[in-house]
Amino acid sequence: MNKRGFASDNNSGVHPAILEAIASVNEGHVISYGNDQYTTSAIQKIRQQFGSEVDVFFVFTGTGANVLGLKAATQSWNSIICADTAHIHCDECGAPEFFTGCKLLTVATPDGKVTVELVKEHMHGFDFEHHSQPGVISITQATEMGTVYTPEEIRSISDYAHSLGLLVHMDGARICNAAASLGLSLRDITGNAGVDILSFGGTKNGMMYGEAIVFFNPLLARNFKYVRKQGMQLASKMRYIAAQFDALLTGDLWLKNASHANKMAEMLANEISDIPGVEITQKVGVNGVFAIIPRELISELQKEYFFYVWNEEKPEVRWMTSWDTTVEDVKGFAKLLRKKIR
Repeated sequence: MNKRGFASDNNSGVHPAILEAIASVNEGHVISYGNDQYTTSAIQKIRQQFGSEVDVFFVFTGTGANVLGLKAATQSWNSIICADTAHIHCDECGAPEFFTGCKLLTVATPDGKVTVELVKEHMHGFDFEHHSQPGVISITQATEMGTVYTPEEIRSISDYAHSLGLLVHMDGARICNAAASLGLSLRDITGNAGVDILSFGGTKNGMMYGEAIVFFNPLLARNFKYVRKQGMQLASKMRYIAAQFDALLTGDLWLKNASHANKMAEMLANEISDIPGVEITQKVGVNGVFAIIPRELISELQKEYFFYVWNEEKPEVRWMTSWDTTVEDVKGFAKLLRKKIR
């Protein structure tokens, strides 16, 4: 049996209910490319969460969701403003620039959260043909630093962006964790707060693969089926992505999985907070714990419970919990850390 570590919620297995859902649609033939009853059902479930007016498109990956969502909202002369820690900037191999033609402009943030004041430095050069035109502000919920935007913070960014003719994109790879942390609905922290486009993640919350692009602005979705096809993200056997979302959104499984992952991170932070030489560097908002620990311990700890180093210089590490992390995993790791640090 592969040992559970704290490297990433991408490393976790697939929730049994989602595996069952995949198997349940594996009977007979259905029309391909999303023209099937399973895709229709899953889209209806997503609309129940985000609003009956939204348009929904399934894709394979989070990068595909981010890139194609941004492409639908931009022209090649636009710029996209994001945090310097954003996944679209750090972890997508230049795909946003390559496929959209846009310029990514970053802002330094202490906690991964973009604010109106921070993005103002890029709000200039409008109608000047020598300058890339600001087109989208992209925010991540929850952030790569494990912090969470409140609806008021998102609304502030959205109102500011819209006042200048910009759109708001949300990378929601861990949006379920954010909603669970805030005790709010998915719609409260997206469409109701002014978000135009959402990458709705499922892979990090118990699914095998698959993401959804949710358009709150119907004009942006008008020709998106062509964008998805050209972007190589149109699944022929889409029922297998759809079935996973249907299961995730049945009986609040999305909330149960995310709440459990968050709870395990909170427990981990509590278990290690009093260990000498350990400094938790970010407020634990969702399922990630960021901490500075003695450099010489990292490789030894990684042999038992694998995790990643976030910042080599400090050294700051990141411990991620998942829907399948157990109390025994947390306590075992905390015990090992306590033992090694003495």
